[in-house]
Amino acid sequence: MNQSAERNQAVAHLKFARMGPRKLRRVADAIRGKSVKDALVLLKFAGVFAAEPIEKLLRSAVANAENNHDMNVEELFVARITVDGGPGGGFTKRLDPRAQGRANFKRKRLSHVTVVVAERPVSKHAAARKTAAVPEAKAPARRKAPVRKAPARKKKTSKAGARA
Repeated sequence: MNQSAERNQAVAHLKFARMGPRKLRRVADAIRGKSVKDALVLLKFAGVFAAEPIEKLLRSAVANAENNHDMNVEELFVARITVDGGPGGGFTKRLDPRAQGRANFKRKRLSHVTVVVAERPVSKHAAARKTAAVPEAKAPARRKAPVRKAPARKKKTSKAGARA
């Protein structure tokens, strides 16, 4: 990355999160690319256990952007979020007793999460729209109700075998 891009970004890291990376990736994929406001609402009301540490991390990244980089909080979005596996096999094994004196290992996985927030780049069209005067909107034209047709009448048919 070039230095101008690095100045417009704020980073927060969460290391050794006591949760599997697959569970955290589900939540990370949901907020990637969204505005910070939308992402925080989504994380607040997500019924997933993995949403809480990512919400705290996102709030930390926003605080870093506001205090260290003088960024506008309203313009921030989640530029990048990565979830990597931590050391999950060496010292985090637990024994699970099995039948006939055997034992299996449970691998208690750890994760490293990185969140990068950045200000949305202002496009030329958006800047032109903001500076242009907004004309008053006309009231929408009322649509006429569709005309109902009368139901078709059945034709009287005489049966070939019936006599009057």
